[in-house]
Amino acid sequence: MQYVWFIWSLIILALWGVVYLMKKDSRREMLKMSWITMPFGLTEPLFVPEYWHPPSLFDLAIKTGFDIESLIFSFAIGGIGTVLYNLIFKRRYVEIPHTERKHARHRLHLYILFVPAVVFLVLALFTPLNHIYCGIAAMFLGGMATLYCRPDLKTKIWISGFLFTALYFVYFGSILPFYPDYVELFWNLENLSDILVTGIPIEELLFAFTFGMYWSGLYEHLYWRKLMRPITMS
Repeated sequence: MQYVWFIWSLIILALWGVVYLMKKDSRREMLKMSWITMPFGLTEPLFVPEYWHPPSLFDLAIKTGFDIESLIFSFAIGGIGTVLYNLIFKRRYVEIPHTERKHARHRLHLYILFVPAVVFLVLALFTPLNHIYCGIAAMFLGGMATLYCRPDLKTKIWISGFLFTALYFVYFGSILPFYPDYVELFWNLENLSDILVTGIPIEELLFAFTFGMYWSGLYEHLYWRKLMRPITMS
């Protein structure tokens, strides 16, 4: 099982490549968000070994807490999470006019961007919660904060949560037929809820849902973009 995490991180990267090829009009946005997301793979020591202790290339996860796979995985899901909704519902980005940016809701724009980081730090420092729950709560509240500032993204944020969960369910579930003991061996279930959904820890699915919610609207929030249907010639 030494290379399972590496192989499946390459699989999600290959899926990223397929989406990148299919969504030609969003490649720049997809790349931007992938590069922004990739450094979050460096937070792996917060989760190893308290949450899980995966076998990784050169045994880096066990020896250092860091691993190469997390960087690949974070890069891939960052881009996919950003454009998955747009790909399915055929939306394109347009810039928000400067006059519209002066709306009262946007006065807290910069502060709202930091909501997930603040929530995570508060929970991680002042509660005994496993860091996975801190991350789930941080992304959920980040998504709610984005909804306040950008109500136009309501549909995308909620639907993207379910879309990414469905995608992640298939992705994670594809490991289990080949390695049915993978979760039992490498997740610290005694530190978690020990609730499994067809063999998948519910924490993984909650992570997927809240990530899909928050990350789906982050590009629009960061770069003042909104979604439109593509112009078609009749």
